[in-house]
Amino acid sequence: MAHKYLKEQLTFNQAGIVIEGLDDGKDLYMKGICIQGGVKNANERIYPVNEIEKAVRALNAQINDGFSVMGEVDHPDDLKINLDRVSHIIMSMWMDGPNGFGKLKILPTPMGQLVSTMLGAGVKLGVSSRGSGNVNEANGHVSDFEIVTVDVVAQPSAPGAYPTAVYESLMNMKYGHHILEMAKDAGNDDKVQRYLKTEVIRLIKDLKI
Repeated sequence: MAHKYLKEQLTFNQAGIVIEGLDDGKDLYMKGICIQGGVKNANERIYPVNEIEKAVRALNAQINDGFSVMGEVDHPDDLKINLDRVSHIIMSMWMDGPNGFGKLKILPTPMGQLVSTMLGAGVKLGVSSRGSGNVNEANGHVSDFEIVTVDVVAQPSAPGAYPTAVYESLMNMKYGHHILEMAKDAGNDDKVQRYLKTEVIRLIKDLKI
């Protein structure tokens, strides 16, 4: 049986997201549940707790070996990491009860700047695991599960709604390309950062997220 591409989304509230470092000028982190175990999720799949435990151990082993596990804004259509969309790295993952938790460090990349500005504006971003495994079509149980990364995704507007593709939406909107270019040049320039925040807030209203 061939491995299947699996992505599982959790909203800000479902993941119990905690934001660290938003207002103190230090590194910015998102922490919370990345994947739920032992329950049927919105995609009608069930991840046994032992499968999540194995996947979490394997990912932590990569991190401990010095491998940077990067994540993106929204989901691509495969398991590859696209460097132009990277917004964060996974610092660690761990088990708490049946669930796999993770801590994400937001990077000063264009997409990381976007995430940071959205969080600062009060947007409740969710997270979504991206990996592979075998799915029993009869009962939805997942086996041979591997976590590739955890991505940051937009809050869906309704239960079961697919998250807004933030990057593609940006590129297709009137101000989107301008904002991405500005994020690249923002650096530590306070004036540019303030203007960037104003523009992203306007964009958020257009995205309706």
